[in-house]
Amino acid sequence: MIDTTPILLGAMGGLVRALFGVMKSIERGEPMEKWYFAVTILIAAFIGGALGNIFEADYRVAGITGFVGTDILESVTKASFGRNITLTKSK
Repeated sequence: MIDTTPILLGAMGGLVRALFGVMKSIERGEPMEKWYFAVTILIAAFIGGALGNIFEADYRVAGITGFVGTDILESVTKASFGRNITLTKSK
């Protein structure tokens, strides 16, 4: 049976990280993408839940991995594809 506690704690770690991102956006006067906020939390829940259930670690680890895991993925994505990824509709 899958334990949902690591999933929730991973999501909470991602929420904390996403809120830091919102604060930085507000400080810089940049627009905030709501879908990006939601996707960040979902990915954090997945990372925290997966690692928490696979390794049966302390629940605090799930929260930390939710926070750190999304940060690492975002950094790798920015380094690989550049700062902005633009999706355009094909004709």
